[in-house]
Amino acid sequence: MKKILILILFVFGYSSCDNPNTITLSKLEGSPSYLNAKISTASITLVDDNEYAFSFDINNYQLGEQTVNKIESQLANSGKGQHIHFIVNNGPYSAHYTNNFKKKLNSDNNVILAFLSRSYHESVKNPNAFILTQIGESKIDLDNEFLFYSRPKGTYKGKDTEKLLLDFYLINTTISPYGNKVKATINDTEFIITEWSPYYLEGLKKGEVKIKLELINSEGKLIDSPFNPSIRTVNLE
Repeated sequence: MKKILILILFVFGYSSCDNPNTITLSKLEGSPSYLNAKISTASITLVDDNEYAFSFDINNYQLGEQTVNKIESQLANSGKGQHIHFIVNNGPYSAHYTNNFKKKLNSDNNVILAFLSRSYHESVKNPNAFILTQIGESKIDLDNEFLFYSRPKGTYKGKDTEKLLLDFYLINTTISPYGNKVKATINDTEFIITEWSPYYLEGLKKGEVKIKLELINSEGKLIDSPFNPSIRTVNLE
């Protein structure tokens, strides 16, 4: 029993719900699973200097539709509905509400992750809900273990500052209490995450919030993989 208690404290970090000024991290539950949702590449075409046209096939998932969920009104939500999160080299994503769009790519190598997102920006995490590819002359091994950052992002205002979605995408790896883990550092508060799920942050003060996500091994060491760690800053107004 003592070992179990220590593990639970480890997983949920150094926060305390009894302190209103403490940052807390909680698992987000109740979202529709979309287990059969699928995205696949129809075509990627160079149309101009560094500009590409992307076309995706979407099955069992409706872009532009609002995700119905009891927690939908508690998180920052896109009025344009469900969409694709499009990430290049683990930079901030761009949201796309149709399956055809154009993007300019600037570097010699562009590692591209595209995955289906609910209207409140929670990723769909089934094995067919993402595409990982790359464009450019310099290639990396896409069989590496990857952690891609997704949320939170940008500036939050009013009620949206009360609950922030923390979400990331794992590829070619799993996390567990006894294997790899994700270490999330929110300002100076650390959390160890052992389950690939969406989470939400509460207790954040207004102003700048610094977020670092690290994919670590069972010994707590940073895994040597591209884009690891991920570091972001968001603002609460």
